[in-house]
Amino acid sequence: MKSSWGFRLVLVTTLGAGWTATGHAQSALDGGSGVSNSKSISVNPPTAQASFAEIAFRNGAVYTVDAARSWAEAVAVRDGRIVYVGPDIGLTKWIGPNTRSIDLKGKMLLPGFHDSHVHLLGGGIELGECNVNGMTTVEQILEAVKTYAAMHPDKKWIRGGGWPLTLEDGNPRKELLDQVISDRPVILEAFDGHSSWANSKALEIGGITKSTPDPPRGRIERDPKTGEPSGTLRESAIRLVTNKISPYTHEENLRGLRRGLKLAGQLGITSIQEASVAEHHLKAFTEVDQAGELTVRTVAAMKIEPATFTGQLPQFVKWRDKFRSKRLRATSIKIFLDGVIESRTAAVIEPYLGGGQDRGWLNLEPDVLKPLAAELDRLGFQIHVHAIGDRAIQATLDAFEFARHCNGSRDSRHHIAHLELFDPPDLVRFRRLGVIANFQSLWASADLYILKMTEPILGPERSRWLYPIRSVANTGAMIVGGSDWSVTSMNPLDAIQVAVTRRDLDDEPGAPWIPEEVVDLPLMIAAYTINGAFVNFQEHETGSIEVGKSADLIVLDKNLFELPRHEIHKAKVLLTLLEGQEIYSSLATAP
Repeated sequence: MKSSWGFRLVLVTTLGAGWTATGHAQSALDGGSGVSNSKSISVNPPTAQASFAEIAFRNGAVYTVDAARSWAEAVAVRDGRIVYVGPDIGLTKWIGPNTRSIDLKGKMLLPGFHDSHVHLLGGGIELGECNVNGMTTVEQILEAVKTYAAMHPDKKWIRGGGWPLTLEDGNPRKELLDQVISDRPVILEAFDGHSSWANSKALEIGGITKSTPDPPRGRIERDPKTGEPSGTLRESAIRLVTNKISPYTHEENLRGLRRGLKLAGQLGITSIQEASVAEHHLKAFTEVDQAGELTVRTVAAMKIEPATFTGQLPQFVKWRDKFRSKRLRATSIKIFLDGVIESRTAAVIEPYLGGGQDRGWLNLEPDVLKPLAAELDRLGFQIHVHAIGDRAIQATLDAFEFARHCNGSRDSRHHIAHLELFDPPDLVRFRRLGVIANFQSLWASADLYILKMTEPILGPERSRWLYPIRSVANTGAMIVGGSDWSVTSMNPLDAIQVAVTRRDLDDEPGAPWIPEEVVDLPLMIAAYTINGAFVNFQEHETGSIEVGKSADLIVLDKNLFELPRHEIHKAKVLLTLLEGQEIYSSLATAP
């Protein structure tokens, strides 16, 4: 078994059921690209039919992501747990008359993927609305809005999302939407969730006129000549309109969650951290869980509201106790600290170029953020922060350091998501403070957003420190991966490819964008498996293929280590198992 990536087969473990894997605390801190021989241990074969494996995989490229990053050929599963990992020759004793035996024929077996920052329920709702994700022109989007409105004549509001910020320079106008529908309000969220595009009717219902002031930490884009609202709203200004819309019903939330779960299963995702959760999300997750339909392990990150958070904390404690099951835990808190660079709402240390003294803003200033972080840490919550600008990242690290000073060091596993622009001295603080770096690596390429909207307002010196995944990893800090779906693709293979190429998915091989930040494949697989398990406090249960762990497994049609780097995203998930139960399958034939 050879490839251009240079791996080799290692005999792994042959242990009895009930052994629990340990030893990941250190290996989870890096990609662990080295492999070493593991001592093979023999046990007596099963003596009763009940002890045979229910599922047996053989003849595979099994990348275990254990502490040694070992390879194997075969895996056996019984009662939802892994009971054997090793060479094909040792599998025979686990196969009985009712064992489902799967010949992988060289296909790859991996631990299930972990998405450490996703909006599964909200993204699923968006799939049922006017979904304009992937559309690149005004004409495409207007036609989609027109068609959706015609198909839903009874909807009082036309809602949807996914338009690109490259559309009309990020400022599409209300008159364009008015052309296709003017008698009903229309509001479309941008792909990043930080801007929305509204028609005149929606602005009217929201009470937004020429004289309406920008709300705190928000902006109403205006016509440069008349001062009238142009149709694009930023950050908190969006709520001037959306607060006039009836909340989604419980049934709509359930349908959205089920859509999201279906897609996650198809992409091999068996564990998530659901970002930005409110009580209605928790109720939907709980109902689906109780119905036996929650097909991902879920840690819910409950959303802090900057204006009312002091009253939220007792409620969060109650929800942590109330919404708890084998697959659902409300143990994390989401803080939305800044915006995005493209619309100049991310908090940066030095002003944006061409914007005077504009440095964006923090939703919570340091004198508020620090004691809040300390109190959340004292209450035993994990803290999950959205921080994109270098000032937001720095303020978050300062707050975590303050919490440690107040409460002492503990196994908190706080993490920062997005991490677009760094001030270089902050790179080493992740490792020192035990903070996990939660990158959305699909964004780490020189796409139109970077070339047209980011680099021009940062300049070359700062742009060097955009998505510095390798630099953070080199400090020994832990890297995890997330999609931020529905902002962008939920497919972990898409994000993994961009991380190891620093090029767009469809680019031919060529020079990487910021080549110093290219990472290797083992690191990114770890980010989406064992490290993702670690951030959710479940690395002893899942995240690697080891005897005693849960059988959260996926089969890929291709071995990622044998693919050219620019073709990683073309690999397909053929089978997804959670606790040994089939969540998704597109295997061509029944084994």
